[in-house]
Amino acid sequence: MSKRLTLLAGAALALSLSTPVHAQDATADTVVATVNGVEITLGHMILVRAGLPEQYNQLPNEVLFDGILNQLVQQQVLSAEGPEETPRRVQLALDNELRTLMAAEAIDDKLGTDLTDEAIQEAYDAQYAENGGGTEWNASHILVATEEEAQALIEELNGGADFAELARENSTGPSGPNGGQLGWFGEGMMVPPFQEAVAALEAGTISGPVQTQFGWHVIRLNETRVAEAPALEEVREQIEQELSTSLVDAYVNDLTEAAEIDRSGAEDIDPALLGQIELLQR
Repeated sequence: MSKRLTLLAGAALALSLSTPVHAQDATADTVVATVNGVEITLGHMILVRAGLPEQYNQLPNEVLFDGILNQLVQQQVLSAEGPEETPRRVQLALDNELRTLMAAEAIDDKLGTDLTDEAIQEAYDAQYAENGGGTEWNASHILVATEEEAQALIEELNGGADFAELARENSTGPSGPNGGQLGWFGEGMMVPPFQEAVAALEAGTISGPVQTQFGWHVIRLNETRVAEAPALEEVREQIEQELSTSLVDAYVNDLTEAAEIDRSGAEDIDPALLGQIELLQR
């Protein structure tokens, strides 16, 4: 929406009166007003309401109804005073908007067909049935500044020194005062070099010096466990989002591969022309 129409919409809502709107049997095609013979329907109003900024949700329905109707009436009055032929920039904007809306309809249809309860259950089973909630590790570490310091600590540990005591005396990390205890963590919760080192250990063993952006670590793996899988409803929203993305990506890729697409017209276009708004002037 242009700045002028945005201002018009705001003014219409701000000046509207709180006239009650009585419930009735209505459809999207119900005519709520005519302006010089042009019909404004309830469907037009519903779409404007759906596109309003969130702050308008605080207004009473009666205020919104009158404000939206005033906006559409004023827009129709103004549009009738516009040029007889649709300006080029307006037609291009309409082309883009129609393309966007129809693409969204295609996606909605696809997801309505393929994003079923059965597909969600299948995705859940594939992710959690065999491995539960995934492996979790309980580890401790000592963080120091240099590899030499880390190696010296390993030698002390191999000689029987107490890991927690060395951590309290030497670790520069926040877990040092707690004997280096990190507690339980899952895949992806630690930086990759640390995660890889932990995953390679057996319970009760100590790593060699491990470098991360934080310094040098000496890691002891205390325990491992398989986390209990969450209930479907706990992760349903996440699974729906992931499944929706994969379904749409595959759908778009299939359609794109099957389409006859010629991009040769773009080869000689200077990308800087995208900023030349004056090209849209009629």
